Order: sequence, then C-alpha cells, then structure tokens
Amino acid sequence: MPNEILGRRMMWGNWTTVSVFVLVSFSTLSSGLQAVLFLFFLAIYLVTLIGNVLIILVTTADSALQSPMYFFLRNLSFLEIGFNLVIVPKMLGTLIMQDTTISFLGCATQMYFFFFFGAAECCLLATMAYDRYVAICDPLRYPVIMGRRACAQLAAASWFSGFPVATVQTTWIFSFPFCGPNMVNHFFCDSPPVIALVCVDTSLFELEALTATVLFILFPFLLILGSYVHILSTILRMPSAEGKRKAFSICSSHLLVVSLFYSTAILTYFRLRSSTSPESKKLLSLSYTVVTPMLNPIIYSLRNSEVKAALRRVIRKTLAFRNEDRLRWKMKQQNLRTKGKKNEFQNGFLVSTLSRATVYMLGFWTLHWS
Repeated sequence: MPNEILGRRMMWGNWTTVSVFVLVSFSTLSSGLQAVLFLFFLAIYLVTLIGNVLIILVTTADSALQSPMYFFLRNLSFLEIGFNLVIVPKMLGTLIMQDTTISFLGCATQMYFFFFFGAAECCLLATMAYDRYVAICDPLRYPVIMGRRACAQLAAASWFSGFPVATVQTTWIFSFPFCGPNMVNHFFCDSPPVIALVCVDTSLFELEALTATVLFILFPFLLILGSYVHILSTILRMPSAEGKRKAFSICSSHLLVVSLFYSTAILTYFRLRSSTSPESKKLLSLSYTVVTPMLNPIIYSLRNSEVKAALRRVIRKTLAFRNEDRLRWKMKQQNLRTKGKKNEFQNGFLVSTLSRATVYMLGFWTLHWS
C-alpha cells in the first residue's frame, strides 16, 4: 500500500501543470479565409446584439407587449446576448489577431457561463412552450395561471437552473490534472475537447455529464414536444379558420427557434465520439452558439405582427420626440437671440444715458467753479 501511494505521488510529481490553453479554432484555414470569417461573424455578432437589444427595448416600452409571452421573450433576448458575449468576442480575436491562447481561469470562466446560459436557455424555452400550451389549451384560465407572480417565478427558476449544472460541471472538470498537450480543438472552451486533455480516468465525470445533458437538454425538449402535441391537437379541433391561423402564428416562431436550437445541440452532445469529426462539431456548435441567437430576434419580429406594429410605433415615437426636441431647441435659440438683442438695446440705452449725465455734470461743475 505505501509503495502504491508513493508511486502515485511520483507520477503526480512528474506531471506538468497546464496554466494556459491554446484554442485551435479555425487556425487550419488560410489567413484570407479567416479574414472573411472574421467579417462574417462580426456582422452576425452585431446583428445579434442590436436585434436582441431592440426586442428588449420594444417589449419593455410598448404597452401592447406586456403579456407573459413577451415577458419570456425579453428574458430569452437577455440570455442570447449573454450567450453571444461569452463565446464570440474570443472567437473573433482568434481569427483576426491570431490570439489563440486563453488562461486556465479564462477557460474555466468561459465554460462556466457557457453552461449557465445554455442550461438556462433550455429551461426557458420549455417555460415558453408551457406558456403557449396554457394560452391555447386553457385560454379561460390563462390570466389566472400565468399571472405576473407566476411568470416571475418561472423566469427566475429558468435562470437559476443554470447555476447548479455550471458549478458542478466546471468545478469537476478543472479539478482534474492537465498534463499536456494544451491544444483545445475548438473555438471556445467546451467540455468534450477540454476533458480530452485530462490525464486521469474521467468515466465517472462522463456519466455525470451524460445525466446532466439528459436533464437539461433532452428532458426540456421532451416537455416542449409534449406541449406542442397537445397544442396541435387543440388547434385542429378549433372550429374557425381565423382561430387556427392565430394559434399557429403564436406558436410558429417559438417552434422554429426550438427546432434550430435543440436539433444542433442534440446532434452535438448525443452523437458518438467516433462518428463526429472535430470540424463537424465546430460547425454544429456554430449553429447554436452564433447563428441561432442572431435568428431569434429576426424570427420573432418578422413572423409576429404585434412585434412589427410595436416596432413601427416605437420608431414613430422616437422620430416625433426628435422633432419635438429640434423644435424646442430652435425656439430656445430664438428666445436667446431675442433676449440678446433686448439686452443689447438696454445696455446701449444705459450707456448713452450715463454718458449724457456725465457730460451734464461736467458742464455744471465747470460753470459753477468758473
């Protein structure tokens, strides 16, 4: 037993501690193609930020968009912005500046927030499906079931769900020894390429990771699927064509977003290692980390007449406020000019009066003493 412990200590002593990781990213491509990818991903990044910020502002400012559906949509936009900020800036740095190194702490931080935003988004998408289920399948009780307090609790639960999975996964992965090499074959610190660099047996962690994936990806997806089966059966039983059309329009945007997000996430994390090359994994990861967050505001704004109408109202109000501000500024300038002329006249009159008084006093003084 002592010899075995000594052997382990010697083995641990021979290991080299990794303090910096190198992201392979898209370094195998030519510099010209990397520059093109940089411009492409930068455009997507800006569209994602602007689109989601616009959704947040419109759903907050417009009184017609204060229903639970838009409350959850606003939360989804916050998550998409966070998801994008965690991954894309570093990826852009690897493309344009060839800054492929990331510190041990930086890699752990990126992985933590990736897990956090990813798990929270999975749960929030399931919550949004439940909201639509109640709205269509039980419309009379919808205001009672989806009250303000219930919506806040569901949103808070979705956000909170990211903490346990992110804390457990990240802490466990980075407690393992990394003895080199330190090349992460990905454009961000995802768990499969990082865990491949660990020097000890990780089978227990991989079992836990599979359980977490089932709980936070597959289980919410099955809940969404079940909700939409009930929704579809309810819609088909509706007597009026107008009611069917309205119900389909409410659900179509969310269903499209769910399909894009979950299809690529499931393909990434539920396929066998041997059946997927690192390059194809990067492409799949791009779809749900970069492309889907950009498409969400586009899908929800273009396919939703209420959001489009609210956008037009906000734009009109903004233009009206700008015109009012310009008019106020012009009136202020005009008043200042008028006031300035009046002051000039008053000053001139005062100077001339003082000058005359001085001349009269000098004349009187001269006559008196002469």
